[in-house]
Amino acid sequence: NMLDFVFAVDDSVTWHMMNLLKNRSHYSFLKVFGPKQISGIQSYGAGIYYNTLVPCNGRMIKYGVISTDTLIDDLLHWKTLYVAGRLQKPVKILTQNENSKLQAALVSNLKSAVTAAFLMLPESFSEEDLYMQIAGLSYSGDFRMVIGEDRSKVQNIVKPNVPHFQKLYSNILQDCPQVVYKHHLGRLEASGIDKSPEGQFTQLMALPRTLQQKITSLVDPPGKNRDVEEILLQVAHDPDCGVVVHQGRPRSVSVISLK
Repeated sequence: NMLDFVFAVDDSVTWHMMNLLKNRSHYSFLKVFGPKQISGIQSYGAGIYYNTLVPCNGRMIKYGVISTDTLIDDLLHWKTLYVAGRLQKPVKILTQNENSKLQAALVSNLKSAVTAAFLMLPESFSEEDLYMQIAGLSYSGDFRMVIGEDRSKVQNIVKPNVPHFQKLYSNILQDCPQVVYKHHLGRLEASGIDKSPEGQFTQLMALPRTLQQKITSLVDPPGKNRDVEEILLQVAHDPDCGVVVHQGRPRSVSVISLK
């Protein structure tokens, strides 16, 4: 298995300049264009540039480079959900500076994942159901109805890592009035997710901006241009509210990776 690293850097041009001096062989033919152009290419798609098939300590790795500002934007607003989606699952953070905006955005991303999952789940569900829904946010299948390769991928992520999901989400779930999180038992029990229009409207209003925009574009006919709050209120009254939220998630985006 290839190890996958992501580096969030404050100054992409300087970072690529220094990395080209140390590790020029990691780059594809794009290295001839220099750090400024590589950083410019990085800004397309999901805003991350990957060096792949890099030998390191006897094994192969790949590493992506994303600007800290782009990462924070994705964590808060789910513009692409590419890196934000990865950070909704257990990962190993090797080092992190004292960037309060980034730290707050990491927590916000987890809260948004729980909110979106609640909207897509039925009133009662298991702890594993919750983590499956969260882990599936950045995949294409509808995990309430579809079986197959995507569902198997998500199960393979969740089942061996339930303790890590518990650790990642324990603080958020402990503060959530809609579930009972028995920390000493390491178990979550749903006490009845609020599926009333009022409850769903509150959750819809708490979703990341991009997801709200995607939902409104699905529901609002072209040219009508209604207020986002008005449209989300309509969705909150829809029996298929969870399906609409699912359909509104950002789809796959391009990632620059050449080797």
